[in-house]
Amino acid sequence: MNERIQKIKNFLLQSPKDLFLNHALALEYIKIGDETLAQECFENNLKTDPSYVATYYHLGKLQERIGKTEDAINTFEEGMRIAKTQKDQHSYSELKGAYEDLADL
Repeated sequence: MNERIQKIKNFLLQSPKDLFLNHALALEYIKIGDETLAQECFENNLKTDPSYVATYYHLGKLQERIGKTEDAINTFEEGMRIAKTQKDQHSYSELKGAYEDLADL
């Protein structure tokens, strides 16, 4: 197992609901090509706190990459809704761009 993954997992033992650490772990799984574990981490973040807007972009891009286009579109749409309620224009713009690229709008 990758050293960075092990370090993050050790931190998560102390703070299992840490959204940032769980997000970082998902990104590490993507780097080594383990989309299944990455998706589990992202989905765990959304179950823990659906307002953690950073997860929507990365989960949507992962879904897009593995051919789950409708899921990706739905993820981007929900992320845009969350970003808008948080008045997070930067995240909203990123999500909207990814959505428009995928939905061919």
